[in-house]
Amino acid sequence: MMSCKQQKVNDSAVSRERNKPKTYTYHIESAKQWLANNATDDAKQQIAFAVNRTDSAHFAKMDSVIIPDDISGDLVFYLPFPLSVDYIKEVEKVILFSYPAQVFATYEKGQLTYTGATNMGRKKDPTSTGLFFTNWKAEKTISTVNDEWELLWNFNIANKDGIGWHQYAMPGYPASHSCLRLQEKDAKHLYNWADEWILASKDSVQVKGTPVIVFGSYNFDAPKPWLQLVANPKALDISEVEMKQQVAPYLDEIMKEQVNRNALKQQTVSK
Repeated sequence: MMSCKQQKVNDSAVSRERNKPKTYTYHIESAKQWLANNATDDAKQQIAFAVNRTDSAHFAKMDSVIIPDDISGDLVFYLPFPLSVDYIKEVEKVILFSYPAQVFATYEKGQLTYTGATNMGRKKDPTSTGLFFTNWKAEKTISTVNDEWELLWNFNIANKDGIGWHQYAMPGYPASHSCLRLQEKDAKHLYNWADEWILASKDSVQVKGTPVIVFGSYNFDAPKPWLQLVANPKALDISEVEMKQQVAPYLDEIMKEQVNRNALKQQTVSK
């Protein structure tokens, strides 16, 4: 699944280091049979889990799953975010979550650096969209909704609302109580990648964390969107044009906070 824009980007130094599959077509297969045939191939399993927006435990329980015909490439080629976005080349760090595609991606100076699957808010408790900034994080914390829910690698993005990303069960569709569920490896990666806020005092934020944009909407009454890939491998592609449309309303604020963070860093170095 790759747009013409993505094919052009593959000529860059960054993309040449990545393994590109020969084809971008998909088929439906028995989950049980596929796991039996690929029981020892962790790389293929990670791609299959991400393509189906699920984790290993839930994948094994599914009747049928969508599988790439050529599963030899890197994960970035099976998920819909573009490899490069010139419009955000001045942004040092940003993470985007697509509600309709149930995927996330991190960019550094316009280059895609990491991507994966997510399960966001269910129909009853949708995840808010718009611009957020990461604030506090905890390797382990307890949900404010239910004290029996243990959240690992939690990074909060809406402090007063208690919304953030963390590792938790991923059934393969939006199922959370507004948070952004991730596989553990992805939650841990983002936990270490994103920046926390810096407080001037207990009740005052001096510098905000990494910008986070959540965009789009999910059709809860339709089949899972990624099933469309069998008929059209480009069905979920997110173009550079769409990326610009999603980021543009927030770019000034993102750059303002980036200047603030860098200024504080410079002050710290000068002391």
